[in-house]
Amino acid sequence: MKARPERPRLSIPEPHRRGFLTAAAGLFGVSALGGCDRFAASPTGQRALKAGEDANLFVQRLLLTPASLAKEFPDSQISPWFKPNGTIDPPDRAYKALSAKRFQDFKLRVDGLVERPQDLSLADLRALPARTQTTRHDCVEGWSAIGKWTGVPLSEVLQRAGLKPNARYIVFHCADTMEYAASEEPDEAEEKSAEKTANPGMESRPEGAENQASDSKAAGDEAPTDVDEAAQGTPVRYYESIDLTDAFHPQTILAYDLNGQALPVSNGAPLRLRVERQLGYKQAKYVMRIEVTETLNGFGEGGGGYWEDRGYEWYAGI
Repeated sequence: MKARPERPRLSIPEPHRRGFLTAAAGLFGVSALGGCDRFAASPTGQRALKAGEDANLFVQRLLLTPASLAKEFPDSQISPWFKPNGTIDPPDRAYKALSAKRFQDFKLRVDGLVERPQDLSLADLRALPARTQTTRHDCVEGWSAIGKWTGVPLSEVLQRAGLKPNARYIVFHCADTMEYAASEEPDEAEEKSAEKTANPGMESRPEGAENQASDSKAAGDEAPTDVDEAAQGTPVRYYESIDLTDAFHPQTILAYDLNGQALPVSNGAPLRLRVERQLGYKQAKYVMRIEVTETLNGFGEGGGGYWEDRGYEWYAGI
């Protein structure tokens, strides 16, 4: 019988005590400063935040095996309402056209460093092996909700496509436009960039925005409504990324159902990433394309996700 080829895994370096202590010290320093936005936006603050993120990744990978599971709950603890996070109704015309037909024409594109690029309909995805898990969503803003998710394990989709040897990261391209990029004067662009990184706790929300998203500082004032896209500039859409260790974790799924029903638009229809050992902003909604890559350079501003490009941790482990 022919031996089954070993699935690729991200190579994680052996723990280094001095590196860990340095990272932990950086993490403590940031926590002691509380929510000091000015420090967090400074080069020194950014280095300290990066050290804290490295410590987070180091400790979680040191203490947990790749198969260690996030806690799952009985159905009796499912939240009566699963609060939406991020965008709640993408304004993009292409998405609205798919939604109007209840995603009958939806195709998930899987490409990049794969042997067999895929275009998978919802019917194709539902025909693959499924997993159901009742887990808690922890938002960086401090709220939580428990939901019952059903979807296809990401590992099934990646195995179907076949990873090339240099595959390292999985990038999720989403339908929702967060803002529009336009030509700006250098000073103006620099000022706006500083504003984007000045609120690492996402505390600021518009008054009366309870019906807007969480996990997104600008759900009410940055994400556009139904507008003339061509007149606004280049759309900057939400994206996220994970490494192969998390991609092949058994609880990492592409969810198409929530609490036994088709995923609502406000919660990410037609397809939402669930990577249960990480914070809410990693759970990308409205996933349209999965790209396998060797590096995160060239995506957004290179941080590995929309909010990561604005100062948040790439590895948001819990």
